[in-house]
Amino acid sequence: MNESKCPVPREQQPTNEFIELSKSIIFSWPKTKKTLIIILLKFWVVAFVLFLVISSGSIYFKTSLLKYILLSVFSSLSIPLIITIRLYLGWRHVFKRLTSERVEYEESGWHDGQVWLKPLVLKEKESLIASVEVKPILKNLIQTISIISILILSGTLLFQYNNF
Repeated sequence: MNESKCPVPREQQPTNEFIELSKSIIFSWPKTKKTLIIILLKFWVVAFVLFLVISSGSIYFKTSLLKYILLSVFSSLSIPLIITIRLYLGWRHVFKRLTSERVEYEESGWHDGQVWLKPLVLKEKESLIASVEVKPILKNLIQTISIISILILSGTLLFQYNNF
């Protein structure tokens, strides 16, 4: 954005928000699906061990080792789900700012909200960034959230309707 024509502070400009989010260590994970899956698997393994320790104190599960392990497997999926949802919310916010015709911003931080209409050239540039860069990331995150949710739901149904 041209600094002289744009009243939006530099750190609140959608293109700069996208660049900062892309440089972030955590928010750069979903840029490639393989990296995201590997990191989520690491978090899942750590959570699984933690959930095993927590559920080991239950008298109810001492009678069935299979229930004990399966409960830890399915409940530990909640940690990667929460991480993925947080990543999705951050990228979705930037996507909305990039595709919006207006930029809402605050000059002093005292809730003095202003609105600036993007010029056509900037709108097209940011729309291109949103569709080429951000949309595939959102698609990967939605797929990941769906897979984790289906696994959690299947684990819940398994415990609800089976006596093993």
